[in-house]
Formats: sequence, structure tokens, C-alpha cells
Amino acid sequence: MTDLRAYLNQIKKLNELSIVKKKVSTKYEIAAVTSQIDGGNAILFENIKESKFRLVANLVGTRARFAKAVNAKESSIHQKIIFAIKGAKKPKIVSDAKFMENRSKDVSILPIVRHFEKESGSFITSSIIYTQNQETKTQNSSFHRLMPLDKTHFSVRMVEGRHLHRTFVRSKEHGEDLRVAITIGVHPAISIAGAYQAEWGKDELEIANAILGNKLTLTKTPYSGIKVPSNSEIVMEGKILQDKTHKEWMVEMLRTYDFKREQPVFELENLYYRNNPIFHDILSGYSEHRLLMGMPIEAKLNRDVRKEFPRTKKVVMSDGGCNWLHAIVQISKKKDSDAKKVIEKTFASHRSLKMVTVVDDDIDPTNAVNVEYAMATRFQADKNLTIIEKVRGSSLDPSSDQKKLLTAKLGIDATRPLLKRSEGFEIAKISGKDKISLKDYLN
Repeated sequence: MTDLRAYLNQIKKLNELSIVKKKVSTKYEIAAVTSQIDGGNAILFENIKESKFRLVANLVGTRARFAKAVNAKESSIHQKIIFAIKGAKKPKIVSDAKFMENRSKDVSILPIVRHFEKESGSFITSSIIYTQNQETKTQNSSFHRLMPLDKTHFSVRMVEGRHLHRTFVRSKEHGEDLRVAITIGVHPAISIAGAYQAEWGKDELEIANAILGNKLTLTKTPYSGIKVPSNSEIVMEGKILQDKTHKEWMVEMLRTYDFKREQPVFELENLYYRNNPIFHDILSGYSEHRLLMGMPIEAKLNRDVRKEFPRTKKVVMSDGGCNWLHAIVQISKKKDSDAKKVIEKTFASHRSLKMVTVVDDDIDPTNAVNVEYAMATRFQADKNLTIIEKVRGSSLDPSSDQKKLLTAKLGIDATRPLLKRSEGFEIAKISGKDKISLKDYLN
């Protein structure tokens, strides 16, 4: 199955779904509970004070559930995503859709969550917007948070230069509103593909179809004509208005407040939803948000860096770097110059990176203590440090030049110097340690 419910059944059998039957409020309470379970189980709220809908959160909040979503082992997530990008295939189009079971024109029936104290309002955080690329005649899908303004309007968070924004600007230049469709509550493989920044003109739904074994089906929405996953829980269609904006501000993936922005406004034409629908909420700045955004980029980095440097073992976007700003690259070094070249290539592959640390193949790049150990024993600041000044970085980083989007970047070569005595860097091992079980020795 290619819908959210099938995935929930999968993780329920693995005891990775917690169910809350107690009545909860969308005003801070759902966000507070979700924050407490961060890094743990997915959580399904069945009794919401302000809505008859159910709500799921922390859906792919661990790498294990992320792997389950793409039907892969944790160790082969990157290969699965890269394979899906290469093998992207058009989904089948069907006329019947589960989301057509109910229809409304009032978004107030949705359990839209108020997450953080100083945000400008409540936000739909799992909304994927689908539109047609006017140049290539293909569809694009991408995540964009929505803030309700009334029963039929939302502000739409767009990043300038990204695909939806480019499409919107073109419509505006032609004096037209932009017709779009929006889904909330889809199989996480569709969310993962939607979070990936595919090349201009490529359809992320084709990547999702490849992840799902070419079993994804789409249905054309009546007003917008946009094709969306047939088994979506909730679908909205309408238009992004060419001449109307609204000010909003929100918490980003660094768990900090973004600055106030004038954003375009979406006007609802139709709201569709399944019987007993499930709304999906993503808590900004917490593990699900960071993994959804960071893991596709991590897969891209593994592909790009390995292609140029085959001795690269693994590239990891670190939790401490919000799965976005910091990367650790594990290599099997043959020359002392290898690490600096890897640093340069890694920065080139993901513009938002602020720090890249390169370690040897005996250091676990997923373990922050191991990485710091490598820095403590193998790094010299006067020889192994790369600083790149006044370059384009992430707009999310509050310490950067927010007007010009310029930052300084740091590369750290924490690998063994090859000209020094190799034994001095060997991590001591105890023979037979892996065969010992403490329970056989302790009462």
C-alpha cells in the first residue's frame, strides 16, 4: 500500500506508534507532547478538542522509521534514495481517489496546530504543494508551510529562487494567479521525495513512485487539474493570488525564529478528505523536520562526494548541526591532501553547509564523541584548518549576514597525518571484548 495508513500499520506492528486517547488541544498541547517524544515513537492523537480529525506527529522522527518508509535498511537509505532518483518513473493515473470521500470549503475543520509562543499563528507544517512547471509542462512538489488567515485563505511560505517561487513569479509576470493542489497526510515516501530538491523540470512524484516500487497512483483534482496521490488523507486545491501578501514569521529547522516576511496568499477552492481522516503535523526544528529535510541532502552528498573521491566511506549530516549546517565525512586517506579536497567538494555539493569535518575510517562519523576524539588527537589548527570567508550560506543561520546571505565556512581535517608514526594514532583494542556479555559476570 502507498498511503499513510499502511505505513502506520507497519510501525504499529513494530511497537513504534504511541496512541493518545486523551482529549488534547491544538493550542500548544499537541506540540508540547510531541516535543517530549522527540526521537522516540510516532504518536497518533485520536481525540482533538478543536477537530474531528485524528493527528499523527513524529512520523519519521528516527532513522529507523525513515528507513522503513523507503523500504530499506538504515545502512542503505542513501543507496535507495539515489536509486529512486535515477529510476524515477511516472505513476499511474486513476479516476477514483480516497480523498474524494468528503468535501468542504472551510479549513477551520482541520486540526491546525499552534506550536511556539512567538510564532505569528498556527501553521500547517506537513503541506506539500503541487504545481505545473510552465516551461517543462511537468509537475513540481515541495514542502511549504501554511498559516490560516480565515476559513478560505492561507499565507504561503516560499523560499525565493526555489521551484514553486519561480513558477509563481512567472504566473505573476503574466498577470495570472497560480493554480495549485496541496496534500496533507501522505505516505512518508512521498514526503521524502517532496523534501528533495530535484532538478528544475523534474517531478518529485516520479521519485516517490520509484521508492514505492512503482505502485503509486495519482488522481487529477477538478479545479486545478493538478495530479496528487490518490490515497492522500487531505487535499486542498485553489490558487496562489498574484496581488496579495500577508506578513508572517515562524520557527525554522534550527529551532530559532525566522524574521518577518511578506508572503503570498493561497485562496481555497475545494477541500477534500477521507473518511476518519488523519492530519499530519511536523514539529519545526525537531527530529522529523530535520530528517525529512536533511536525509535527502545527505544521500546527495554521499553520491556527489563518492563520485569524485571513491575512497569516501560515509557522509553524515550531524544532529548537532541540525542535519543541515554541519557534515562529517569519513574517508580512507591515501594522501595528506585528500582531506582538503574532500572539504571543498562537500561544501560545493550543499551550499548551506557551514562546517565540514573529515575523519579516518576508524572513526564513527555518527558518534559526536568519536569525532571530537579525532579532533583532539589528529588535528592541528595551524595546519589542518580551512576557512572560507564571505560566501553564500544558509538563510536559516541567524549568525550570518542576513541581508547578503553571506557567511564564513570552516573545514577541519581531523585525519591522521601520514608522515607521522601510525602506531601513535592506533586506537587500542581488547582481544575478545565483542564476545563478552556483562550479564554473565554481574549479578
